[in-house]
Amino acid sequence: MANNKTQPKKLRRRIDGVLLLDKPKGMSSNTALQIAKRLFNAAKAGHTGTLDPMATGLLPLCLGEATKFAGTLLNADKCYEAVICLGISTDSGDAEGQILEQRPVNVTPEQIDEVIKEFTGNILQVPPMYSALKRDGKPLYEYARQGIELERQPRPVTIHTLKVTALNDHLLSILVDCSKGTYIRTLAEDIGEALGCGGHLIALRRTRIASLHIEHALNLDALEALTQEARDALLAPVDSLLSPLKAVELDTAAAERFGHGQAVTSEANFEWLGEESGALVRVYCDGQFLGLGSYQPDGRIAPERVLVISPALPNSEQPE
Repeated sequence: MANNKTQPKKLRRRIDGVLLLDKPKGMSSNTALQIAKRLFNAAKAGHTGTLDPMATGLLPLCLGEATKFAGTLLNADKCYEAVICLGISTDSGDAEGQILEQRPVNVTPEQIDEVIKEFTGNILQVPPMYSALKRDGKPLYEYARQGIELERQPRPVTIHTLKVTALNDHLLSILVDCSKGTYIRTLAEDIGEALGCGGHLIALRRTRIASLHIEHALNLDALEALTQEARDALLAPVDSLLSPLKAVELDTAAAERFGHGQAVTSEANFEWLGEESGALVRVYCDGQFLGLGSYQPDGRIAPERVLVISPALPNSEQPE
């Protein structure tokens, strides 16, 4: 006879914070996220933007209320270490693609230095076909896998710093500090073409996003070896995602109104912000992070995303 009793739902924890993960090569960002979510037994988790499976390095993961602010890092500057294989071009621009052409590599360090200068500062990049950008609701990489090449318009990006860190035979190692929207695969291809020999990306490691650094990240093996208490202690606070923004302190009365979705004034004078209307700010009361606000033309702070404060944080349980 079948057992018709309803099975109790597994309880997940309400836990808020940011995990700085050092993602391994060959793993998708979503797979890494699901593993971390399981290790923390978290009710809610999300990432701040994907990192290609072939890439390693910094992948900030958001738990609980931190997911509300994950999108803020999408527009942040990022830093990468990359290795370009000169002399070989592939259809995807990286080592996972099919070889299209091989050419001899006859370049000098002086030639490389001159080419590097061309790609420093404000430049235009044509997004690669093997990317998640969408055309008619479908990612470009789906077209590419069907052998379809679509016209793409160049996009402005900024390369703040571009340095050669090593040149071993045909392998060129570079450090890139860049703006949002920069494709390192495209940069590798373009550098190869400018050198007259072609090239493709064979290694990529993200080392920084905004003020978050790889030095403070942990890999999955190390994370799994820890106790639950030790893992929780590693989480960065929710507002670590917003550290580049200016901070505003509210008095208790204003903080209560802010928490209920109202634009607020306070005994504090917000004019010191010197920001344009709509500028985002971090909002606090007695040092406790309340959420994200925007500076209004009338000098008030309007709530954009508000933290749900619970006395049971961080370990309250709720159904999965």
